[in-house]
Amino acid sequence: MYMEAYNKILEEIIREENLVYKKTALMTDKPLSYCPGCGHGVAHRVIMEVIDEMGIQAETIGVAPVGCSVLAYEFMNIDMQQASHGRAPAVATGIKRCWPEKYVFTYQGDGDLAAIGTAETIHACNRGENIAIFFINNGIYGMTGGQMAPTTLPGMRSSTTPYGRDVALMGNPLKMTELVAMLPGTYFVARHSVHTPLAVRKFKKAARMAFENQKLKKGVSFIEVVSNCNSGWKMTPNDANKWMEANMFPFFPPGDIKINGEMVAKAEKSE
Repeated sequence: MYMEAYNKILEEIIREENLVYKKTALMTDKPLSYCPGCGHGVAHRVIMEVIDEMGIQAETIGVAPVGCSVLAYEFMNIDMQQASHGRAPAVATGIKRCWPEKYVFTYQGDGDLAAIGTAETIHACNRGENIAIFFINNGIYGMTGGQMAPTTLPGMRSSTTPYGRDVALMGNPLKMTELVAMLPGTYFVARHSVHTPLAVRKFKKAARMAFENQKLKKGVSFIEVVSNCNSGWKMTPNDANKWMEANMFPFFPPGDIKINGEMVAKAEKSE
């Protein structure tokens, strides 16, 4: 009797019209293996929601290289291709040129895209390949031990900079998003985050634009996502988000940098 009443209540709760949120079918049932509080899982979900809502699952191919981003193909229920470290833009270029009607994107971390993959990133953007690039920037090598990355902030500690990044010795952090925005082959360039509901909505809007732009054949859509790495930063997830806002955002400010092939006068916060 009790179970019958329980099942009736459960059936009522899960009616389509009563659902406030449900997981997109384009995320697999495999539990996420990222550290608690990591932004990768949210970024995955948003990109898959966009593809699902656009109805382009069968026409989309993702490319994930080495690093935490390599796990993407375990969670994204679309065609995925793994690439060597840093080579995702080159692999995506080959796929797009073979199947120009497909929606092609790369999903890369800062150690991958801005270090070993700098050349592939710059040249793909300069050529104006008709792909989308999603760049997750947490300012550190997250998977391999928390070493300094090209995006590590001045004074920021890592396993290879225990006293903080010394600019005089190690150089300045690399602002890849501003750099690629200057190239003629980029059509849409923006920087976002996924640590609050409002930030997620803004990123989702930009992600949709990145896929829609491929229909226009105008060049690369490049979206940076400033994220945390609470395990690499040695912080709780909540503290990592606060630190990100206080330290990462001033150096890597969120907003649109280039829209429809035209530079924005000043990085504008997307509405």
